[in-house]
Amino acid sequence: MIPLQLTLKNFLSYRETTLDFRGLHTACICGANGAGKSSLLEAITWVIWGQSRAASDDDIIHAGAEYVRVDFQFSSNSQIYRVIRARNRGRNSSLEFQIENGGDFRSVTAKSLRATQEQIISYLKLDYDTFINSAYLRQGRADEFMLRRPNERKQILADLLKLDRYEQLAEQAKDISKQFKGQAEQLELSLQPIEKQLEQKDTVVSQLTDLEKELIKFQLLQESDREKLLQLQAGEHQRQSWYQQLTWQQTQYQNLLQDCERLKTEQIELKNQIAELEKFLDREPEIIAEYQQLLSLQQEEETLSLKFQAYQDAQQHRQELEQQLIQQTNELNLQIQQRQTRLESLQQQEQELQQILSRSAEIQAGLEQLRYHRQRLRELDDLQHQVSPLLQRRYTLQTNIERVQARLTAQLEQLRFSEAQYLEELAKVPEIRQAALAVDAKIQELEKKQVYQKRIEEKGQERKSHKERLQTNQKICEEQLEELKEKLKLLQIPNPICPLCEQSLDEHYRHNVIYKTRNEQQEIQEQIWSFQEQITAYERDLQNLRIEYKQLQEELTSYTSLQQQFGQLEAQLEAVSEVNSKLKQVREEIARVEYLLSSELYAQDLQTELQLLNQEIQRLNYDEQTHALVRGEVEKWRWAEIKQAKLDDASRRQSAIDAEKPQLVAQIERLQTQLNQLRTSSEIQRQIERLERYLNELGYERSRHQNLINSLRQAQPWQLRYQELKQAKQQYPQLQNRLQQLEQLLQVRLGDRVTMKEQLDSLIAQMEKTTDNREEIQALEAKIQQQQRQIDEFLAQQGRWEQTLTQLENLQIQYEENCKQLKEVKKQYRIYQELAQAFGKNGIQTLMIENILPQLEAETNQILARLTGNQLHVQFLTQKAGRSNSKRKNSKLIDTLDILIADARGTRAYETYSGGEAFRINFSIRLALARLLAQRAGTALQLLIVDEGFGTQDSEGCDRLIAAINAIAADFACILTVTHMPQFKEAFQHRIEVRKTERGSQLILSN
Repeated sequence: MIPLQLTLKNFLSYRETTLDFRGLHTACICGANGAGKSSLLEAITWVIWGQSRAASDDDIIHAGAEYVRVDFQFSSNSQIYRVIRARNRGRNSSLEFQIENGGDFRSVTAKSLRATQEQIISYLKLDYDTFINSAYLRQGRADEFMLRRPNERKQILADLLKLDRYEQLAEQAKDISKQFKGQAEQLELSLQPIEKQLEQKDTVVSQLTDLEKELIKFQLLQESDREKLLQLQAGEHQRQSWYQQLTWQQTQYQNLLQDCERLKTEQIELKNQIAELEKFLDREPEIIAEYQQLLSLQQEEETLSLKFQAYQDAQQHRQELEQQLIQQTNELNLQIQQRQTRLESLQQQEQELQQILSRSAEIQAGLEQLRYHRQRLRELDDLQHQVSPLLQRRYTLQTNIERVQARLTAQLEQLRFSEAQYLEELAKVPEIRQAALAVDAKIQELEKKQVYQKRIEEKGQERKSHKERLQTNQKICEEQLEELKEKLKLLQIPNPICPLCEQSLDEHYRHNVIYKTRNEQQEIQEQIWSFQEQITAYERDLQNLRIEYKQLQEELTSYTSLQQQFGQLEAQLEAVSEVNSKLKQVREEIARVEYLLSSELYAQDLQTELQLLNQEIQRLNYDEQTHALVRGEVEKWRWAEIKQAKLDDASRRQSAIDAEKPQLVAQIERLQTQLNQLRTSSEIQRQIERLERYLNELGYERSRHQNLINSLRQAQPWQLRYQELKQAKQQYPQLQNRLQQLEQLLQVRLGDRVTMKEQLDSLIAQMEKTTDNREEIQALEAKIQQQQRQIDEFLAQQGRWEQTLTQLENLQIQYEENCKQLKEVKKQYRIYQELAQAFGKNGIQTLMIENILPQLEAETNQILARLTGNQLHVQFLTQKAGRSNSKRKNSKLIDTLDILIADARGTRAYETYSGGEAFRINFSIRLALARLLAQRAGTALQLLIVDEGFGTQDSEGCDRLIAAINAIAADFACILTVTHMPQFKEAFQHRIEVRKTERGSQLILSN
């Protein structure tokens, strides 16, 4: 990735700026601390990957702004790309990805932000983690790799190389191998009972032959008895037919008797209804006369209702007109009252204005005093502007001198504190050595418990595997049991179908199959009970193993902390040898700082400048108290300026009042005239009078109307009587016809009753002559059923033996298939077991680290040689000898990643090198790691960013570091270095100066 152009809008300290990288090969980004140098680099990581040092995306938005936008153009693999990322505060981000095509950019943005991000990484072949650990050497993280413990370094290297993928593959291979192992054990267990069952095949064939002979004998006897039974059943069937016919005739005779009684009852009821109608028809003249009277009253009520409606409308119209008259009168009264109130208010304002206008001379005198004191205040303000910078500079110098003194005092206290710490460390050496021995003994004891815990875990896995196999077998048996239940349900249906051959079963074979199925069902149920007992036993064992495992796990929780504690104690013992030399250096530094403080020989240039400033301040002779008094006089006489403004306003208001008062008086008189006319001669008043005359002429009486309504209500029932009379005239001939039909039907039913009685007597006589054979039939049926039960038992036994023989044949096929499957499962188990070892930490992962370390070591030493003039050399070790033990003759090799650093005096620890030397070592290792990671990501490392301080380097070290960067410049398309030290500006081809202003950070590009 080669940067071309970066445009920022409201990003961190930048308001709006653009940086063109074209033509930049090696460039230095310089500026004061906090100016925004690192923010340029954070903008690149945010726009491409959406990540930065900020806790949230809203934090990168410039203070006071509502949105942020970064536009970045770069080239990769000879293709130019453009990425635009923007965000509004409190909302989601937007991402645009474009590719240059013929001078213009073409969008290749995906449907979602996540898909677009994945597309950018796919084109770049570089993710965020690889970038910050390769091309981007971030500030403050140069020594992060070196300061880790050896085993942690190896883990960091594995993480950078993304070897965790192989760890996941190893875990997956282990899980799959465990599954195949469990399948193999389950198959071996399932083969044992099959072999025992196959041994019973010869016995089953012999038993089946004997049973078939007995079955044929009983079937012949049964056929003879069935023929005799059929003859007897034919005679009994004829007798039952006559009996059913007699029963039906008796039922019909009873129904006929009930029908005759019902017709007689209905005849009586109709005669009663006809008599009632004749009485009602006799009142016809009276009902017609009352009905005519009702119609006359209704006609008169309609006439009065029309008059009432007209009376109501006229009353309502008069009320509306009276309301309008009242409303207009009130409006005129309100207008008159408003103008009178305004006139009174103007008179009161006129009195107040006269009081203000009377103080005109006093206000003019106050204004003269105000002008004089303001002129004096301006003179003192000019003098203050000259003195203020001098006072501020004096305060700054005094603060800096006090700060130097405080820094020396704090340094002295820190040195004395360090001296006390070194003395305490020397006193604790015997105690630390004894503690290390005690921790080592505890670690050895816990290692033994780890071995025992592993054995418990293996036992638990074994019990769990057996339990799972039993649960599988139990599930199979339960499924078989459900199938047998379904089979029994099918056999309960009349004329069932055989579940095996799909042919109809007769009664004999059906009982045989049911008996055999129930026996098989009982056997399977017993197997399920056996499996449940064994599962319970395994669960009890597993519970005990879990309790023991948990106890050991709690005891082993301190194992890691003890190892860390032992490593810390060893490091403390190794560091004791340096304490004496450091103590001597601290005491020399204490003596030097005490001399500076006692003689006040610090900050000499600041003290000289302070004396000159005090002389200049005395020459100007500025008095802050006099300045304050004059400022008070100005505030004192400002009332005259305020009063003058009020005086001018009073004059304007008096003129306006003089013009408005005559207009108000004329308006009041005009409104009074309109009010008098409205009450006497208005159109509304005339309409009201006309309505009153119309009401008098209408002549409507409310009492007469009410009496008529009451009479009409009393006569209303005669309308119902009239309707009932009409209905009675229609029903009377219908009821007479119905009565004649009932009498004719009753005569027919009586004749049918005599005929049916004769038929019943004839059937009873025939039944008495027929013989009853039911007892003989029942005895013969009982004998046949006994024979059928015996045959069913033989058939059930035959079915069981045949099913057993079929099961043995199926078991033989299953046995052969299971043997083949067992062979294949064992093969797969061995394959995945080997894959788990190959993908594990001691397999491909270790091999990859060991293969890459020589390349990393050679690359590091090549860069380090340029930085140190071939004075330092780095070596990586992946194994070392473990702790010696009196009980063990040979020490065990431990996996590690130690870094040995050698110079002209030999090999020394990393901590013994100075800050400049340590930085050069860190820089070399980080740069070598950067190259290797970029190569493994499948992309060339064309951009290098060094965001590290050079303050730890002396002049020669800085020259070597700059020379090394320039020496490797040919390997990169663009190198950016970040520093706040001014002396490095001229060391690079180009400079990008960052300055912080009121308008945000600004960039200045120079050669």
